[in-house]
This record gives sequence, C-alpha cells and structure tokens, in this order.
Amino acid sequence: MSYREPHAATEPRTGEVMGMRGCVTAATCESHRPGHGLHAMQERLALATPSRWVDAIVADVDDEGYATLIRFDGGDPHRVWHHDAFDGALRPGEPVALHAVYGVLALGGGRWSVADA
Repeated sequence: MSYREPHAATEPRTGEVMGMRGCVTAATCESHRPGHGLHAMQERLALATPSRWVDAIVADVDDEGYATLIRFDGGDPHRVWHHDAFDGALRPGEPVALHAVYGVLALGGGRWSVADA
C-alpha cells in the first residue's frame, strides 16, 4: 500500500450552478462540463441524433447565463445555463433548438453546451 499525502487546503470558489465550480472567468475557462465549452464529441453526438432536437423560443435570458425556453411541442418550459451567458447572442423571442440528451443549444450557426438549471 502506498503512502498518500493529504490534499492541501484550497480556497473555495463560488458559483450559482454546480457546473461552475472552480471557474474564475468565462474567458479563461477550459472546462468541458455541462454549460461550459462545447466538446467536439458532444457536438458530433448531438448532430448524429437529429430526432432528439426540440424546437423552442427564448422566453427570457439574463446576464448570469440563465435562459428559459418555451418548447414548440407544448412541453414544460426548459431552463438552461451557460457559463458565458451565451456570448450575448440570445434574445427573447428568438427560435432555438435544444438537444436535451447531449446538452447542446443551437441558434443559427452558434452552438453552446448547456446545463439544466
């Protein structure tokens, strides 16, 4: 059995969403956790399963990265979060597509990884 050193104490960093742990700023974040950077495999899997995309309208989006989506199929509203607040690209009333299985939100050519909020 090997000897293990205890972990050094770390300073906690706050985040309103579980996925934001350890992030300081969106510009320097390199995480591929839900709601952060879109991983290439995540995008490929979403594109390979087109039947799982859900069309929606953006009902609300705030500066903290939360967006409320109203589904076209009459399902419950869906609330998602993105670390960089969707680069400011989402506006209320815009049509989007959500791939809830792989956590991808699409608007035109833009794609974001999203976390359920």
